[in-house]
Amino acid sequence: MNDRSSALSRREFLQRLALLGSLLAGYPVALLAQSRSAAQLQQPPEWRNEDPWKTLAAVQEHMFPAAADIPGAGDIHAIVYLHNTVENPAADGEDREFLFNGVGWLNDLSRGKTGLSFVALDEPQREKLLRQIEQSRAGRNWLSLLLTYVLEALLADPVYGGNPDGIGWQWLAHQPGYPRPPADKAWYKLTTPVRFQRKA
Repeated sequence: MNDRSSALSRREFLQRLALLGSLLAGYPVALLAQSRSAAQLQQPPEWRNEDPWKTLAAVQEHMFPAAADIPGAGDIHAIVYLHNTVENPAADGEDREFLFNGVGWLNDLSRGKTGLSFVALDEPQREKLLRQIEQSRAGRNWLSLLLTYVLEALLADPVYGGNPDGIGWQWLAHQPGYPRPPADKAWYKLTTPVRFQRKA
């Protein structure tokens, strides 16, 4: 979501990524539709319907939208990947704090401008608000960090919560490395946080 004069816009980036995906994979529309139908039958976890997660998911879905033949943030379970990553005790606490604080800033700005929270806005209102926050360095960094986690969800092994059934790999015709990590060997299940004690 940077200025067009200095970098690709978000929409241009997604269009090029979609073109690459269509050239390489020709992702079957029927398979994507089937995946979406199955996802609608699943009960989302309770945390998914609470803030900051519902706002983060809404921003992810706005930044990485779905199309008939393109998996979006919801399809790749970007919010599940983000939750699994930042809620781990061994994860980068600064990322978690920055993302959560950003939700507060975004909703404060949204309520100040419209009287509504971000998730209650329509798509044009969301776009206008995100364009406004990208004008500050903190806003650009927040959006960039959130988009980084979306792209990680697209490309990471499904054991980490994103990219269900390798949907992102299939779309990009990507062959994952082997051996793939078993579910019980995911990094955040193996890592134990180191706790330091001050000397008396």
